[in-house]
Amino acid sequence: MHDIYPVALVFIVSLIVASLVYKPILALARKLKMYDNPEERKLQREPVPVMGGFVCFLGIIVGSQFYWLIHDNSVVMPLQVAMVLMLIVGAWDDLKDLSPYTKFIIETIVVVALAYATDGSIDNFYGLWGIHELSPWIAWPLTVVTGVGIINAINMIDGIDGLSSGFCIMVFTAFAWMLFVVHDFVNAAFCMTIVGGVLPFFVMNVFSRRSKMFIGDAGTMMLGIAICYFTMVILNRDPHTVKSYDENSCLFAFVLAVLAIPVFDTLRVMIGRILRRKSPLRPDRSHLHHAFIDYGFHHLETALLEIILNMIIIFFWMVLERSHLPMQWKLYGVIIAGVSVTFGLYWILKKNKESANVKIKELL
Repeated sequence: MHDIYPVALVFIVSLIVASLVYKPILALARKLKMYDNPEERKLQREPVPVMGGFVCFLGIIVGSQFYWLIHDNSVVMPLQVAMVLMLIVGAWDDLKDLSPYTKFIIETIVVVALAYATDGSIDNFYGLWGIHELSPWIAWPLTVVTGVGIINAINMIDGIDGLSSGFCIMVFTAFAWMLFVVHDFVNAAFCMTIVGGVLPFFVMNVFSRRSKMFIGDAGTMMLGIAICYFTMVILNRDPHTVKSYDENSCLFAFVLAVLAIPVFDTLRVMIGRILRRKSPLRPDRSHLHHAFIDYGFHHLETALLEIILNMIIIFFWMVLERSHLPMQWKLYGVIIAGVSVTFGLYWILKKNKESANVKIKELL
């Protein structure tokens, strides 16, 4: 139980630091004229400062260094370097609007370097579908697709106030819980350091009018690479070491449940763009959060609804984990839940919106 105290302490340190640096970074963003400007696919009506990622980063890095005073956390050094790189690339994108293909190449390089530095490639299925160790020719492409996919999925949900930051708070809390269960206290502490760094930004982004700031691509790409790292950490761990789970425990299902809405919504959006003969990387207004907003929900309502729906999917995974089903059926269950929420709910919202518009026109 004593191991939880350093984790709680670094969370508090990160929280305090991020809270203290918010206003100075907001002032710096205004001075440098770092703004996210309105356009057709965006929902804000006026320019908003866009350096929130730096608020989160400073809280995270100070909290992490504080933990280093208590325990050796050199294991997360490659992640810290990767987060700095993604922060810089994201800030560059916020300023210059990098092409999707340029970002894709950079993300691929960083994911490969991070996996190599941490020996974290997804190279074992631990019995899922009867598969154990994977050939490097399969493991490395799978790792790249997973890592780059996660970064872009987190980036794509950054369309309304509080959604990406609130969702990341939930993700890192869930990862911290799993890592704490398997006694990986260093990585659990870093997860909670990230939660502490993001939480003050989330509060100001959602509830402040005069001091509102966006997290920007700098923030979402930085948090995305962190989620990629912890996904590799969890999936590189033998499920048999997870206490209180049976031999059919499926950590692939756990990770997919935690990331369900951004992953499946991104797949739905990209499939839709391809079917419309458009680039899958071209931004538009076809995300689930756009459907909620168009239907009449406010930003906070939409963000909370999507986070709660994702938490329900995680709860569903927990129910499946306590069943005696084979691990592949647990994964199928999470996939069905994720597809039902993202594909099904989007279709329902759009269908009802169209029906309402038809009735209004008939009345007029």
